[in-house]
Formats: sequence, C-alpha cells, structure tokens
Amino acid sequence: MRKLNLTIFIIVISALICSFLSYGNDPYNGKYCKGEGDVKFLRLIDESFAFFNPNSFVPNVSMIYEPRWDTFLESGGWGAFWIQNSYGFSYSVTPFLQEPWFSILQRSWDLFWNNQGDGLRMGKPAISGAEAPSDPIYKLIAPDGSLGDCASPGQIIYKQGDGNFNIHDWFYEATAAGLVVQSEILLTNRDKKAIAYYLPKMERACDFIERTRDPKKNLFLVGPACNLLAPSYGGVKQADGTFGKGYLAGLSITYLSALDRMVELFKLVGNKEMIDLYEHRQSITRQSLPQLLTSAGYFVKSVEPGGIMHGVLGQKKYGYLEGVANTDAVAMRVVDDNTAESIYKQINEFPEIRPFDFLLTNAPGLDDTYWSWDKKTGKDMGGIHKFGCWVNGGAWPTVEGRAILMYYRMGKYEDVYRSGCRAMKWAKDFRMDEHFTQKGENTYNLWYDGDQMKSNGVIVTVDNFAIPAATIRGLFDYEYKHDRLILRPRIPGSITQFTQKQPVRFGNKKIYLSCLNGGPVVKSVTINGKPGKVGSSDEVILIYDELPEEAMVEITTEGSGPKEVFSAPYPITPGIMSEKTLKTFSTSELPDSLKNPYAILSSLDSKLSNDPDAVYESSFVTSAIESFKAYQYRANLDETGPGYFRNIDSQRKKNMIRIYANAAIGLYHGFENRMESYNRQGDARQKRIASIFYEVKKKYKI
Repeated sequence: MRKLNLTIFIIVISALICSFLSYGNDPYNGKYCKGEGDVKFLRLIDESFAFFNPNSFVPNVSMIYEPRWDTFLESGGWGAFWIQNSYGFSYSVTPFLQEPWFSILQRSWDLFWNNQGDGLRMGKPAISGAEAPSDPIYKLIAPDGSLGDCASPGQIIYKQGDGNFNIHDWFYEATAAGLVVQSEILLTNRDKKAIAYYLPKMERACDFIERTRDPKKNLFLVGPACNLLAPSYGGVKQADGTFGKGYLAGLSITYLSALDRMVELFKLVGNKEMIDLYEHRQSITRQSLPQLLTSAGYFVKSVEPGGIMHGVLGQKKYGYLEGVANTDAVAMRVVDDNTAESIYKQINEFPEIRPFDFLLTNAPGLDDTYWSWDKKTGKDMGGIHKFGCWVNGGAWPTVEGRAILMYYRMGKYEDVYRSGCRAMKWAKDFRMDEHFTQKGENTYNLWYDGDQMKSNGVIVTVDNFAIPAATIRGLFDYEYKHDRLILRPRIPGSITQFTQKQPVRFGNKKIYLSCLNGGPVVKSVTINGKPGKVGSSDEVILIYDELPEEAMVEITTEGSGPKEVFSAPYPITPGIMSEKTLKTFSTSELPDSLKNPYAILSSLDSKLSNDPDAVYESSFVTSAIESFKAYQYRANLDETGPGYFRNIDSQRKKNMIRIYANAAIGLYHGFENRMESYNRQGDARQKRIASIFYEVKKKYKI
C-alpha cells in the first residue's frame, strides 16, 4: 500500500510539474514582455522581440545591416535586397520596430523606389561615360512605375532574375508587395512630408499594375514569373509552345491589400479626387475575387482566359493547393471571415502542405510552370525545381511569417507556437537559411550545405525575421487607418495576462499594450486609466487625435475560449534569461579591432544621449554599443554540442562569434559613413553632430 501511495504521489507531482511547465503558475518577467500563464509561449514572444535588438543568444537585425549602403541586405552571401524575401519581415515588423532600425528599413525599400522604372532607364545605367552593363538582365528597361526583383544602390533587376528571364513578364506582384510595405510604413509613421514624397511614386506603381487589368473581368492578365515567389507561375502554354497570359490570383490579392492601404493614405492627406479613384479600384478588385475561388472556398493559383483553373485539389491536371496566395488573402485581411475560414479549413485538412510545421508554397508539385508543364505534379523535376526545394513546394520563412498572421486571425495558437518554436530552434543553430528545402525538413540545403554560398555552417538572412516579427504583430493584429489604429487582441487562452514593454508606433505617439485575457471577447479598454473605445466584440479603436503622446492601453477580454497545451519542447538554451547570468561586460576582453570603435561609441553615447537634436543618431550609437556587448557575451557562452538540428562544433562556434564581430564593427562603420556624409553635405544640425564625432575620434587616432 505504501508503494502504491508513493506511486500515486509521484504521478500527481509529475502532473503538477507538467502543468507548471505548460502554463507557468509563476509570473514570467522577461526583457521585452511579461505576463502570467503559459511560460513557453511567453518566452517565445519575449525572444521573438530579441531578433530586433542586438543580443547574445539569437540572430538579430544588426547581422543583416550593410554599412556601405546604410540599409538592410538579404545577407547570407546575397548582395542585394529582394522584395519577395523581405516582404513578410518588412510588413510584420513596422508597428514595433525601434530606431535606428525603422529608418534603416525605409532606406532599404528606397533601393527600389530610387530605381523605379520610368520607361527610359536601364536596370544598371551607364554612369559618367562608363560602358553599358554586359549582363543582359541589367539592360532591361521597365515600363513606368515598375519595381523589380532585387535592388542595390543605383541598380535593379526589373524581372525575376532566376530562370529564363527572356520569357518573364514584368514583376507585377513584387511591385504590389512593395506598395503594401511602403503604405504600412507611411501609415505607422504618419509623416506628411514622407507621404508627399512617396505617394507620386506609389501612384505610378499602381498605374503600372492597372494597365494589366482586364476591364471585362476586373482581374489582372499577366504572363510568366510575375508572381511574388517567381518563377513558379508559368502563365498559359500556347499551341506554338510559348507561354502567354492568365489571371493570377496572387496579384489580385496583394494589389488589393495595397489598395486598402492607399485609400487610407489619400484620406490622411485629404485628396478627395484620389480617394474616389482608389475606392473604385478597391471595390472592383474586391468584387472580382470570387472568380478566383474554388467551389470549396479557397483561391486557385491562376485562371486561364478560357476558364481552366490552376490549383484545384483533386483535378487531374493542375491539381494542387496554392499556399502563398491563400495565406496572404487571410493574413492581409482582403477576404471576409467566412472565406478566411474556408481557406484555413482546406489548409488544415491537407497535411501534405505542412509536413514539417512550415507551410509549403504549394502541394503536391506543380505541373504548370514553364519547365514542368503537363509533367504530372512535377515529379520528374530535379535540382532546385524538384518538389520541396525552391519555389515548387519549398518552405519560405517570408511566407511563414504571413502564415503565422493567418493562424492568429483564425485563433489557431497551436499553429503559431509550433511554427515559431521550430523556427527558434533553427535560429539558435544559426541556420536561418534563405528558405528551407526538403519540404521544410532542411536536412540538406542545396545552397548552404554545398559550396555555392560558402556559409561556413552558419547563415543569417532577412527572410527568417518574418517569423518572429509575425509572432509579435499577430498578438494584436494591428490595422492602421488614416485616423485610427484598430487592435484585435489575439492572446492565447493559456496566457491570462500579457504586457509588452516595447512601445508600438502610431505617428509620434508611443503605445504600451497590455491585456488581462479572459477570452476572445473585448470587454473594456482603458487609456492611461481612462475608459477607451471598444469597436466591436473583438476590436479596440484608438483615435489618433485623442491619444496622449504616451498611451498605456490596457485591454480586458472575457468569454470562453480554448486553453491550449503546447506540447512541443521550447528551445530554452541559449536563452534570454541566461543573459542575467553572464559575466559583466569588460572592454579588456574585446579584440583589438573592436576596442577603439567601442570606446568612440561609448564617448559619443554620453554626449548625444541628452541632445534633443540627435535622437536618431543617439539611437544608432546605443544599438551599436549593444552589439559590441552582445559579441563579448556570445564569445563567453559554452555552446558546443548537438544543437537542435545541426551539430555545433568549435569551428561553427567561431563562425557564430565572427558574425557578432562583423555586426558590431559594421554598425560602427555605418555610423562613421553617416558622419562623413553629414560632414560633406549635411545641414547645420548634421554638421554639428559630425563635428562631435570627429572630435571624439581624434582621441583614438582612427
């Protein structure tokens, strides 16, 4: 009997421990958020914030910064900035990205706006009498308004650059995605001067897309490889073997997402004529969407002019489920709740499209690309065209970020956690590959495990930042309007209280959010202790003109909802809490190459931190200093071992530390370059700040 009682006692205690680990009966107090309830999910949120601040335990945005350009870079061996790769990150991160990173994000997208097609310029124009570019892809002259595939200072590739670009159409959906991101940046920032600068460029981009609209159907008739994850769209194969045009669902969805935001921008500046025009475009585009839906209520990939649908499960030909367009339709809120439910239902009931937690671009394989037309499900394809490797059934983190936004909207928190947790394991292995091959399993990555990218076993690319960004954005499902911000609390039921420590941007207002979570229905909201406006059963409305400059927004919800148990183990080490146990920072442990730059930044920090005219420069210096500290802390971590997916040996550890060192010195050089620019051509304020920098620099003889 005593043994039986002991056994029962052990079982009960074990159950209590499991319950504690799942829900976290003690409060969680992290660096970027705090709360009560599910400790694993709270830690996922907390460590997701860390990707956007220099830190010692997960890759962060300092590692995708390019000091020569003062922008972000695709990174990982890719020497430009791509729309399709950065879309998920850029859209998801805008509400909460702090300076200097928010301005760096805008400058990154300026690489496209500054190279926008005008019907005259080549992708890489000859400058100062230099010879024209030898690569034919740089000789392309795009129609007015076009953006493109990838860009860098002074040059752009206007069409999808992979594959047979000679048969590719212009990059219409990438242009639409650029419109979405730029609109979101402007709506969050509300800078009237910036809006006046970008709106004419954005209008030209919209007109570029509008020229493809079929007035009979109000759908967009476009040719191969103009979809966002190009060149997986093949258009329509003609009798003579060439590839013509079809109606691309992704373009309608992404462009409508842009139109929704463009209308708000015109309302913000009070342009009645353009409001009327863009509301008309918005209306006819939304009304045309049912033509792209299957009878089951999800979107096809495309429709031929003759009516044949591509992307219908069960069809003998073109019988696959399109992941990207359907995900974006839900994530970007271009469809109503009923259609969103139908789309998610089909994805959830088709496990082939999420074999390793991440959503695939399509499943099964494509039989309608220009390299696989009529080859059943693309099974005969090899190399990067093989199903599960690249744009044909690969798993792209930029898409996964939008999938997470879809899961939040549908209240599918187990999906959010499973995706975020898997991505966190890859991140802590420092394998943030541009995309994951083998249908997301990624046991061997064709690019990064071979010699092509020479990654030395570690990789950090912009794509992967979409997942932590969406893990944060989805919690309140931010929708920016011309006069208000709509919040839709999406806090998992297993978290009973949640507070974000970093503010959300809304013009020049800072919003600090918390939620007392009792269910899916909004009960009340207070702003700095005073009652606020509840818009509907799941919405809180913040009117811009009524908000104080710093707003403490406390939301209370109620109602019955699921209390999920997230079963996947969380990758705790290295972790945000472990930073508290790391040794005190010491400049003596920095290598010689970092000591003087750190000393200069530290001296500058003390001089700029209280200067009201140097707020941006001070934020840059502060972030740079944190990156130097992160380097030292990371160098002191004992982290060799099996990792989560890839072994971490001493050489891989050295390569990780090298990434930290490069990030730190890169930020210093980026600031140095900025000061040189200020000194050459800056205004009075900028020249004054540059003089402070050079005065400090003289002491260290750099």
